[in-house]
Amino acid sequence: MSPRTAPRPAGRRSLLAVFGAAALALAGLVALPGAADANSGSLTQVSSFGSNPGNLAMYEYAPAGLASGAPLVVALHGCTQTATDYYNDSGWAQLADQYGFAVVFPQTNSTNNSLSCFSWFDSTKDTRGNGEAASIKAMVDHAVGQYHSASGRVFVTGLSAGAGMTADLLADYPDVFAGGAIDSGLPAQCATTQSAASGCQQNNQNLTPAQWGDKVRNSDPGWTGPWPRVAIWQGTSDYTVYPVNATELRDQWTNAWGISQTASSTQSLTGGTTESVYDDANGNPAVELYSISGMGHGLAVDPGSGSTQCGQTGAYFLSYICSSYYTAAFWGLTGTATGTASPSPSASVSASPSASASPSASPSATSSPTASASASASPSPTATYTPSCYTAANYYQVTAGRAHDVGGVAYANGSNASLGLDNVFYSHTLEETAPGYYVIADSGCPA
Repeated sequence: MSPRTAPRPAGRRSLLAVFGAAALALAGLVALPGAADANSGSLTQVSSFGSNPGNLAMYEYAPAGLASGAPLVVALHGCTQTATDYYNDSGWAQLADQYGFAVVFPQTNSTNNSLSCFSWFDSTKDTRGNGEAASIKAMVDHAVGQYHSASGRVFVTGLSAGAGMTADLLADYPDVFAGGAIDSGLPAQCATTQSAASGCQQNNQNLTPAQWGDKVRNSDPGWTGPWPRVAIWQGTSDYTVYPVNATELRDQWTNAWGISQTASSTQSLTGGTTESVYDDANGNPAVELYSISGMGHGLAVDPGSGSTQCGQTGAYFLSYICSSYYTAAFWGLTGTATGTASPSPSASVSASPSASASPSASPSATSSPTASASASASPSPTATYTPSCYTAANYYQVTAGRAHDVGGVAYANGSNASLGLDNVFYSHTLEETAPGYYVIADSGCPA
């Protein structure tokens, strides 16, 4: 990566914004170790980290004996999740131990958003110097000072609403973040009001790459580059954040870099994943798109002890591939900053990337408000799928992530079959015929 320019003077617009992700009410925070030693190897809350206009909580993790100058990763949870959830299941703490870097886990709350989503859709909270974005920037400053992190090796990643906020942060603070990873997320500044959020999640915005790129450039008009290196992760069966968002993200960040929207190379990875690489003018990977066949809304993990495995399965942590490992490799944290993180890539596939992905938890509190882990939340991509049936009121089908709300009407995820009003008075039986794909089965299930 080319050297990053020196930080600019204070007084710029604050960064706002964390993404509004999927659905459940925020669970109470699990008690965490209270060790004061920053290198204690445990997840620790930092009660005072500086200005906090976004009303966020800061948690951090660093391996024992972390060396000065180590990289720093900021990891943002999705809706209905907590910092503890992301620490436990995303694989980032495991990778921090293995490769030697610190991780900051910001946490929002139900006061900020009823579903504990980061506010990626609110321009008073997700822009430079404002709200949640400003709070996260303060966390970065605190952690860089605490761990003496290398200023050119600070990265940000997030899931769903956390991914939407990640995109905003990359656009707002290109002088802070050297790279980012947007998992089941949306383009930077796709929505600037909560009412527009669901349209971004589900619909093609019909913008040109230049129009998408302008949203990045206009987020910090004084910046001319270099831009952050961006990894985009999307499942092809995501019916919360539709796959078109991955295409829009690719268009946005390749345009910001001034490079082609045609992949420089592609390859197949484990878990039904296709990796498409977009090189900069010097032949170095600037943007990477990972499309995961059949995956719904969530963060891809691959539990195990293998060199490219990490994470644990759970609500919105889906067993396909260790996305966190491949992202870390893309950023150069594993010692290999190349367009391929796989030690033995399989044959190249089509140069036309697949950009589909559909999360099962709505990144905004107005679209599909909640999505709990269903029986098929973490399917094995190679296993035979067994249909499951669920009978519940429409409201509970939505909150469980089997349906989504559009304008007060519930629709089954996948089939988009109308269930009627989203309330507790109308009930249906839904059959999950494939991971994340539901059909009405009122006459009997299996249908």
